[in-house]
Amino acid sequence: MSAFLTGVALFLLLNVAAGLIRVVRGPTQADRMLAAQLFGTTGVAIVLLLSQAAGEPALRDIALIFALLAVVISVAFVKRGWVRKAGSPGEEEVDLGG
Repeated sequence: MSAFLTGVALFLLLNVAAGLIRVVRGPTQADRMLAAQLFGTTGVAIVLLLSQAAGEPALRDIALIFALLAVVISVAFVKRGWVRKAGSPGEEEVDLGG
């Protein structure tokens, strides 16, 4: 069973390599963001598979940390890299009462 789990983890690692091509080639920011999310979820899956294969329950904690970091990275990417045109739908002025 351990060899099977390691093989599945290797397959997922190849998926990440294919996603890296999408990050480099684009063509849009949305494609790049989705590929970055693929890295996060696939990384968590790889660590969980290796945790089960190696019998190391401590790796599950690392997988949880990766899951949290994937969310933070996605939010940071959207806040930093997403450019919205002026006057586009959904853009609102916010009054902070100051």
